[in-house]
Amino acid sequence: MSDTENGAPEETANGAPGETTHGAPGETTHGAPGETTHGAPEETAADKAAAIAELAQKIRSVGPQAPAPAADSGPAAAAAAPSPTRAETDEQRARALRDTAEVLTAGGAPAELAAAAVAEFGDGAAEQLRADPWAVLSLPGVRPEHADGFARGLLGPAAGPGDPRRAQALVPWLLEQSALRGHSAVEIGEVAAGLDRLGLPDSAAAIQAAVLDGRAMAFQEELTGAEAHAAGDEDEEPPTRTLLALERLALAEESLADGLVRLMSTFVPGEDAEPGEAAEPGEDAEPGEAAEPDEAAEAEAAEAEAPEEGAEDAASEAPTVPAAPGPAAWASAAEAAPSSSATALIRAVADSALVLHTGGEAARAEPAALLAAASGLGLRAWAATWTDQGRASFAALADPAGSEASVVTLAELLSGTAGPGRSSDGTLALDLLVVLDAPLLDVELAATVLESLADGTRLVLSGDPGQLWSAGPGRFFADLLAAKVCPAVASRTPDFGPIGELVSGVGIGELQPVEAPDKEVVILTAKDSAEAVHRAIQLLTDSIPRALGIPAEQVVLLTPGHGGPAGTRSLNAAAKARLNPGPGRFGGFDPGDRVVDSPAPGITHPARVLDGDATGLHLEYADGSHRTVPPAEAARLRHGWALTVHQALGRRWPGAVVVLPEDAGPALTRQWVYTAFGRGERHLSVVHAAGPALAQAVAERPAQPRTTRLRAILAENAAAAY
Repeated sequence: MSDTENGAPEETANGAPGETTHGAPGETTHGAPGETTHGAPEETAADKAAAIAELAQKIRSVGPQAPAPAADSGPAAAAAAPSPTRAETDEQRARALRDTAEVLTAGGAPAELAAAAVAEFGDGAAEQLRADPWAVLSLPGVRPEHADGFARGLLGPAAGPGDPRRAQALVPWLLEQSALRGHSAVEIGEVAAGLDRLGLPDSAAAIQAAVLDGRAMAFQEELTGAEAHAAGDEDEEPPTRTLLALERLALAEESLADGLVRLMSTFVPGEDAEPGEAAEPGEDAEPGEAAEPDEAAEAEAAEAEAPEEGAEDAASEAPTVPAAPGPAAWASAAEAAPSSSATALIRAVADSALVLHTGGEAARAEPAALLAAASGLGLRAWAATWTDQGRASFAALADPAGSEASVVTLAELLSGTAGPGRSSDGTLALDLLVVLDAPLLDVELAATVLESLADGTRLVLSGDPGQLWSAGPGRFFADLLAAKVCPAVASRTPDFGPIGELVSGVGIGELQPVEAPDKEVVILTAKDSAEAVHRAIQLLTDSIPRALGIPAEQVVLLTPGHGGPAGTRSLNAAAKARLNPGPGRFGGFDPGDRVVDSPAPGITHPARVLDGDATGLHLEYADGSHRTVPPAEAARLRHGWALTVHQALGRRWPGAVVVLPEDAGPALTRQWVYTAFGRGERHLSVVHAAGPALAQAVAERPAQPRTTRLRAILAENAAAAY
């Protein structure tokens, strides 16, 4: 029932609450009834281990091959093919959709997948699927058992479990599933085990073929620390492991590491001006004596001030020389900082291109002080937050006077809709970038940020290391902290109040009661999920508004997943029945409904339904903006009284109610509890039927592990750079 730790939008990969993703031994996923999905019974575990070890040895000398060159698409080919008209293009697409729907239907697959298939494979989707039925596995929501059934529908008895096309599709599918769980790379043995569970006769050959044709990239990584000690004798050569990764994730981690090292290696600190170096004309005059005006010099200056024709345009295009304050200027700014932690952060940024800053909600005042100090020194300093709510709250910290602060959301910064704009070389026109909520950046987004920064730009990554990692693959911030390749400033500013005390205890693995004289924290137990839902709705609609004066629209319900008796679907249905009953006449929604718009995993925009018509749903977002969501995009909307904790990342509410059903135990980690409890500003209620599983998760399960390569790459690159 639970949401995965990386923020996958559904409860499990196959959509059935609690159902495993690979099937139990003996489950039939392809061939005749009774055909098993794992390897031949006579093959022992030792045989499999030996085969995988042999394959890893082969991969050391193979490496990924470059993709085959595409067909001629140069200028001559383009000139020979006339451009189709809009009507011809529409007709061609309509024909492609019809043909693809026919092929899907013939194989027993839903015709609704036609649009996704054409988007994935182009106008030749029908031919692609007919030639390779297992290619359907690359479409959203399709699982191996679905692909096997589709293949049997098209090929009949010829659709065997060992078909090379099946093997070709399963390896990248397994890597994509791992990416949904947050892994940017997977150990080769795990991939082989997954293929065995899916009934592939020769998993080693399938992996080798995937590496040879570039559908997967293989890497050797030397083990260190406890892993190395557990793997072999200290007198032997350091043990290694073989990792497989999708090309896009492998290249993103490489690019990210290169970008970080590039910033550090090209950084040049400013220097203080020598005495008299910045003196104005007339500097030879005695102290206290005014320089006599020079009429000739004044005439020359006046002539120089009158620009020639076209000079204004040239001046506007001239590059701006960035400010380079020296140690004395930085020291003065650090001394003026409002806290010792802010002073430490400013001093670190003075000497380094890359600085990490860690702390909770109250610690955000420190990067705010840095932003103000850097702007005062003449630097083009900007901050980027994860959400619009974070932008507003951080701007208030950075500039209490309420004037325009240099704060944007990360999406606005990268898209160019707000922020400093771009320089002539395409990089962001800034000298210092402070990224808040840095743990929420996956490796691909982090690589995009680094690619947008010019050489020598100062980058400060700030965030709470105790909260959940990104919805996408990787653990960028945690890996960077562990690599220790740059200064890290840990805030000494605690989060105050009973909620802050509770969250701080969770962060060190302790779930202890706290004194809450004004009912800032309330812990309630429930015997089962039904009672948990009942109590949560009562808190949302009655108890919190009546006792604490926090309106229901400022209270959020948080739960581990979407499905199950106490998931977001059940909670939202119960909340709608109490707060805004209606028939759902606009695609399941009514005016007044709270909704969330989720254009991508990890991105959530709270909104309220104003109305709806043939053009779509008219929404008012939390930042006051309005937008009409067309019917084609309405599927990404959900009711928004209840959210998963990953949907709530980057936001806080005056009141939060955390709901833990009795089967929540496997989904709970210290990270999850820490993040969930920290979403409430003034009040936190916890309604749980999980029994001892809650305290157990806090004490014993810090986080769901993720396999990544970034830390090892950083160690290699940083060593080479320094």
